[in-house]
Amino acid sequence: MRRVRIVLYGVGVVGGLIAKFLLQKEGVEIVGAIDTDENKVDKDLGEVLNLQKRIGIKVLKDADMVLESTKPDVAVHATSSFLKDTYPQIVTIVRKGVNVVSTCEELSYPYSVDPKLSAELDSLAKKHDVTVLGTGVNPGFLMDTLVITLTAPCQRVDKIEATRVMNAATRRLPFQKKIGAGLAVQEFKKKIDGGAITGHVGLEQSIRMIAEALKWKLERVIVEPAEAVLAEKSTASESIRVRAGDAAGLRQKARGMMNGKEVITLDFHAYIGAEEEYDSVEITGVPNVKEKIQPCVHGDAATIAMVVNMIPRVINAEPGLVTMKDLPVPSAATEDMRKYVSL
Repeated sequence: MRRVRIVLYGVGVVGGLIAKFLLQKEGVEIVGAIDTDENKVDKDLGEVLNLQKRIGIKVLKDADMVLESTKPDVAVHATSSFLKDTYPQIVTIVRKGVNVVSTCEELSYPYSVDPKLSAELDSLAKKHDVTVLGTGVNPGFLMDTLVITLTAPCQRVDKIEATRVMNAATRRLPFQKKIGAGLAVQEFKKKIDGGAITGHVGLEQSIRMIAEALKWKLERVIVEPAEAVLAEKSTASESIRVRAGDAAGLRQKARGMMNGKEVITLDFHAYIGAEEEYDSVEITGVPNVKEKIQPCVHGDAATIAMVVNMIPRVINAEPGLVTMKDLPVPSAATEDMRKYVSL
């Protein structure tokens, strides 16, 4: 049985971590790598990943050429959080008859961003007999797929609240900068206003996915602006020092409204110095359900796992643009990937 052939589309921080994990995985073969960063183009993948050895795969910028010449089963796509940026890239992959597993947060439920574009992508994927999925740990699992699964024993669901609190000191430096850790309050606000700090992309997508699974017709989804979490005392990660009164990170909340009531609430906290880390889901209904994971699931490790573990589900799925709620219950693919795939 041949190995699962994979092309990497994007070998930045997250894409690079996924690549390193795939290189350790049995039953898979990285056959190509695509990136537009001139510091990576024409270099061996091993050099780009700082592995101190050559892999024999050169990182190239010509996606059409790489996809055409390598004939992969799936492209692992990790370039941007936003549908408008990733759509042309994903279309290129799909037109070559290649399945897609993407880290793009908005792709986790793209119908909430652009229904017309999503329908076009679904139609194109079906035409070329491939499947497209956006996933990760959040969105993709903790605040949507896990929530949906936990409603299964309920006779009635009245309200859902999901909270994620993470100590950003345990995360990579780019993430700490992304949430504004260490900035003075005015600088934090300036970067929020200018779009340099975007908050947590994917909250609306998670709410819409939950609502669709429950067949709830929401009146609207309110995504509140990200706000600074101010340090009560000086704290630090390995790379960033936060003075008392400055931003240690951010908090953001989103609410799904139905019949004039708040029925889905997602509350995301990420800041340096969080004393208690956890992921929790509280379902009010019959019966009530309360779940708490402590400490919280580590975002980087879990995102890598979600992307890789969903590769067999995507290859085996019916063609089209799918979300996590459309696929079988996810699980770890801990053994040889070929055991989980129908090729």
